[in-house]
Amino acid sequence: QVQLVESGGGSAQAGGSLRLSCAASGYTHNNYAMAWFRQAPGKEREGVAATYPGGKPTYYVDSVKGRFTISRDNAKNTLYLQMNNLKPEDTGMYYCAARSGFPYQVFSSDAYDIWGQGTQVTVSS
Repeated sequence: QVQLVESGGGSAQAGGSLRLSCAASGYTHNNYAMAWFRQAPGKEREGVAATYPGGKPTYYVDSVKGRFTISRDNAKNTLYLQMNNLKPEDTGMYYCAARSGFPYQVFSSDAYDIWGQGTQVTVSS
């Protein structure tokens, strides 16, 4: 059974940090590109960070560059998102996603066919 399970969300104050984890099971993790998406209330889901199967290259949406870091431990079948200097606009439900191979558009939701259930991140000012 293919499954992604996120954890690590919670509440933080502006300027604080959180680290999200996404545990994968049921498939060969190191053959899959992975990404983090987020969705704020009333807004469309947007891609935040992505990485190819080997962990390089990595991609970030402009709003998180220099603050967020995506990484993966293929031996542990786990994807991470280190979020520093959090801002209230980072608030939302964060999802990890996976797909086999190399997506042409790394921040397109349609490019991924495996999704986690999401973990909530709330940043207060």
